Amino acid sequence: MSQFTLSRRHFLGASAGFIALHPFSANAATNQAHLRIMETTDLHVHVFPYDYYADKPRDTVGLARTASHVKLIRAEATNSMLIDNGDFLQGNPMGDYIAYERGMKDGDMHPVITAMNAVGFDASTLGNHEFNYGLDFLMKSLAGADFPVICANVALEEGGSPTKDKTLIKPYVILDREITDGAGETHPIKVGLIGFVPPQVMNWDRRHLEGNVVARDIVDTAKAYVPVMKEQGCDLIIALSHSGIGDADHSDGMENASVPLAAVDGIDAVLTGHHHRVFPSSAYDGMAGVDVASGTIMGKPAAMGGFWGSHLGLIDLMLERSGNEWKIVSHSSEARPISKRNDDRSITALVESQQDVLDSVQADHDATLAYVRRAVGKTDAPLHSYFALVADDPSVQIVSIAQLWYIEQMMKGTEYEGLPILSAAAPFKAGGRGGPEYFTDVAKGDVAIKNVSDLYLYPNTARAVKVTGQQVKDWLERSAGIFNQVEAGKADQVLLNPDFPSYNFDVIDGVTYQIDLSQPSKFDPKGTLTNADANRIVDLMFDGKPLDMNAEFIIATNNYRAGGGGKFPGAMGDTVVFEGPDTNRDVIVRYIVEKGTISPRADANWTFAPLPGTSVLFDTGPKAADYAADVQGVSIAPAGEGPDGFARFRIDL
Repeated sequence: MSQFTLSRRHFLGASAGFIALHPFSANAATNQAHLRIMETTDLHVHVFPYDYYADKPRDTVGLARTASHVKLIRAEATNSMLIDNGDFLQGNPMGDYIAYERGMKDGDMHPVITAMNAVGFDASTLGNHEFNYGLDFLMKSLAGADFPVICANVALEEGGSPTKDKTLIKPYVILDREITDGAGETHPIKVGLIGFVPPQVMNWDRRHLEGNVVARDIVDTAKAYVPVMKEQGCDLIIALSHSGIGDADHSDGMENASVPLAAVDGIDAVLTGHHHRVFPSSAYDGMAGVDVASGTIMGKPAAMGGFWGSHLGLIDLMLERSGNEWKIVSHSSEARPISKRNDDRSITALVESQQDVLDSVQADHDATLAYVRRAVGKTDAPLHSYFALVADDPSVQIVSIAQLWYIEQMMKGTEYEGLPILSAAAPFKAGGRGGPEYFTDVAKGDVAIKNVSDLYLYPNTARAVKVTGQQVKDWLERSAGIFNQVEAGKADQVLLNPDFPSYNFDVIDGVTYQIDLSQPSKFDPKGTLTNADANRIVDLMFDGKPLDMNAEFIIATNNYRAGGGGKFPGAMGDTVVFEGPDTNRDVIVRYIVEKGTISPRADANWTFAPLPGTSVLFDTGPKAADYAADVQGVSIAPAGEGPDGFARFRIDL
C-alpha cells in the first residue's frame, strides 16, 4: 500500500446502518487530518470463523470477520492504516498442520500470511509464538508477506547497544505516506513503526533460539531506537508492543512492558497485545499509568484488539500540521467486536466474513479439517471420565502428564530448576448439569486433534506456581470438598455434593494420598475456610516418604487455577512463577504428537481411606458400565438407575 486509503465518503461505524460524517473527519480543519489506526493482535492462525478442536463453526473468531470491520473503516476514514501486533503464525490446528504436516519450503505461502495479504496489512511485528516452530520455518513464512514485519529486540548478533545489534529482521520501518487534510489537500507524512516481543522467548522456545539469537529488554531497546527514528524524520512513532499491560515501573527483562514502554519519550501511540484481552476495557481499571476512559497508557493513545480476531483495535488521531511537522491534538480509542454475547449466553455475529479472505485460504482450511479428523497419535487405553470424580482417572491423567512434560521443559535454565514438579488437573466433562452424556469418551486406538477438546474443554494457558508442602495438602483439602461427609458403618450414602463443580476437583499427580470421608470438609464449595482443624487428606506421601510441609514444590496447572480461580490455597495469583504462552490443549497435542502412542493408565495415586461397613452412591453416565471393572483403587458395582438417564453405582469403602 503506497499511501493511505483515500475516500470522500465517511461512515459512522460497522453497526450504524446509516451514513454520517465521522466526528473526527467532520471536524478536521484545513491544517488538520484524521488518521485511523486499525490493529489486529494474537490472531493465532484464526482466519475462518471455525473451531477446529470442536470441528464446528464459531462466530467469535476469525480474521475473515475482522476484515469486514476493516473494510467499513477504510470507507469511513479518509486516512487509515492496518497493523498486526504479532502471534499470527501458531495457535490453532491450521498452524500445526502447516508446521508438522505440510511444511514450509522456499516459495511456499503460509495461509495466515496469504489471508493477511488479502486483507491488506501495512505492517506487523513478531509475537512470541512466531518462534514456536523454529527460525527456518519463521523466515520462510515471512518471505511471503506483502507487508514489512519488524522486531527490534531479537538479534542474531548482539552489539554494544541495541542500535549496534544485527537484528533477526528489521527493527523498525518508516512508512512514507500521503495524508489528506480537512480541505482535501494531501501532504507527506512519515510514520515510524517499531516492534517488540517479550524477551522470555529465550526461555519459552529455548530449543529453537538458544545459541541462535538473543533477546533484549523491551524498554531499553525502545530508548535506543526511538531517537534514531526521530532523527530520520518520523512525524509519528507507533510502538507495536507484543507485550501485555502490566506494572508501570520498569524492571529489566519484564514480559508485560507496555506501560513503561508508552512512557518512552518520542513514542506517540502504543498497539498492545499478548494478554488476549481488550483495551480499552474495565479489565484494566485502576492500573497505574492506565486511563481506561480516555483509552491511554501513560497519556499515549493505545489499543488492544482481543485475540483470534475477536476485536479490531482502533485508535483515532486528529493530527495538526505546523510548518512541516505533524502533532496529535486529540485522540480516542476503542476495540470493535465481531460478535456479542446475549443475556442467555448465546452468541450473535455482528459482521459476516469477507469472502475473498475465506477464498484465499480455502484449500488450507479444507486440508486442516482433514488433519484434525485423522489420527495424530494413538492411545493404548481408553480415555474416559465416567469415574473421574471417584477414582484416579485416565482422562485427567493424560492432561496431568502432558502439563508435567511441558513445565519440566520450561523450568530448565530457571532459578526453579531442580525443584520437584507436581501436576494438578481436574475433569471438565463429568456429568452433573451437563447430563448423562456429558463425559469424555475416547476409545482405545487412534487419537485425532479434535479429540483433545473432549479432554480439555477450555482455552486455558499453562501456568506453574511455587508452593510449600502445606499448600499442597491444603490444595487437596480444598479439592476434597466435592465429597459429602459420610457416617462410618452406614450404607448407601450420597457421595458427591451437587453444588461443587467438577472443574474444581483437582487431582495432584506426583504425590500419593487418601481421602478420609468421615472427616468434615476443611473448605466450603466456594473455597471459604470453614473447618480449620479438618483433616480429610491422610497418608500424603512424596517419593515414598511423608510429605514435608516446609518443602517447596512447583505445580503445573492452568491460568484459571493459578490466578485464583476456585480459591485454592497456594493458587491465589501470588505464587505464579511461570506464565506459559501455550494453551493447555496445545500442550496436550504436542505431547501426543511427540510420543506417538500415549499410555494414560490411572495409577491410583489417590484413593478413599478405608471405612469398613460403609458404602456410598454416585451417579454417572450409563456407558460407565463398560469400564467399571477396570477402575483401579476402588471397589465399584452397579446400583441400578439414577435420575434423568444417569446410572447409579455403589462404592464399598
